Parts: sequence; C-alpha cells; structure tokens
Amino acid sequence: MRAGQRRAWEQHRSAFVIDVPRLETSTSVRPDCDLDLDEEFGRQAPLIVEIGPGTGDSLVPMARARPECNILAFEVYQPAIARLLNGLAADEVDNVRVIAADAVAGLTHLLPERSVDELWTFFPDPWPKARHHKRRLIQPAFADLVASRLKYRARWRLATDCSGYAESIRGVLDDHPGLVAEHEYEGAPRWASRPLTRFEQRGVLAGRPVFDLTYRRAS
Repeated sequence: MRAGQRRAWEQHRSAFVIDVPRLETSTSVRPDCDLDLDEEFGRQAPLIVEIGPGTGDSLVPMARARPECNILAFEVYQPAIARLLNGLAADEVDNVRVIAADAVAGLTHLLPERSVDELWTFFPDPWPKARHHKRRLIQPAFADLVASRLKYRARWRLATDCSGYAESIRGVLDDHPGLVAEHEYEGAPRWASRPLTRFEQRGVLAGRPVFDLTYRRAS
C-alpha cells in the first residue's frame, strides 16, 4: 500500500474491518469460524452484502442512504479496502463492516442460510478471454450458494458493462430453480439507486452499455 493507504488502514481498520481466522492464504476463511454480526454491528438490522466493492465509490453513498441496514462487504484487495475505509470515515458512515476475504469462502463459512436481505455484485471481473471464462464469479455453484443465503424474496442485484458476461449471467441465473428475474433481458432499467462511478463512466464513454440485472429468491 501507498503511505496514505497505510495510514487509512491503520487509523480506521479497527472501526470497520472484521478479522476472521484464516487457512493457508490471507483471503481464506477457516470453516469453523464463528461470526456474530449482531455483535460486530452492535445491533440487529436488515443485512445487505456487497461482493467486491473496490474503493467504495458506490458503496459509501449507498450505505449512507441506508442507515437502517447493516452492510457487509467482501473485498480481497487491501489497498482498495484502505481507500474504502478512508471514504467511510470521511463521510461518517458507520453501518458498514469489511472482511478481507474471498466472497465464496465468506458466504460459505460466515453467513447462515436465509440470512441475507439483499446482495450486490457490481462489475465483477468479466475475464473476457474465452479460456478464462471458468474464472468468472457467476457460475452455477456460486448461484446455488447465493440462493441458499438469500431470504425469501430477497434480491440479488448485479451490473456489468460486458455484454458477453451479461449473457452468461442470464444463462446461469435464468435457469436457477430458486431465482426469478425481475426484468426481461432487453428491458432491465438501470437501478437508479446505484451511483454512477468513475469506473462506470469510463465504460460509458468508451461505448460499453451497462446491464443491470435483478433476481429474487423464489421460495
């Protein structure tokens, strides 16, 4: 991390970062981890989970607009977490906690079934080369995991500016028995509550359309 990121990490990690026991890697989660989110947040509240918030350009304002919710973020890149912490502190947002862990491990080992009120996955890595598609996050096994963690009628909101990944996501999630799409593929509106970030703006200026997708837990 750069000096400013290191300072932000050291100053704010105790307020926002949840430390969890690890296995071999720094982003792993030990299966026997016992996490009490009510204790970590200091209250009981609806739980929103974001996967990969990066530096928090959208998470910080979205969390600020939802003070009634607890928001748990999984992010693996420590310099990005440091910038996120700086943004949370600067805007006095206190309803976010961050776990530096792989989202699959986090959802599997830290969150019980039917515990999530909403899940956000905005602009996951599209791995555009065909030989790398197997690395994409949105795969059938991951869809099974997310569906198991969502409460009845809870939403999974996604966004991507890669048309091929949007088609792949629809191919996976449209066929999932536990999920129902809220919009037709060509008619899904941009979710107005999601701020336009610098990353998204660059894509728009480059001519890449953005696809917002929303699914509900069906049963």
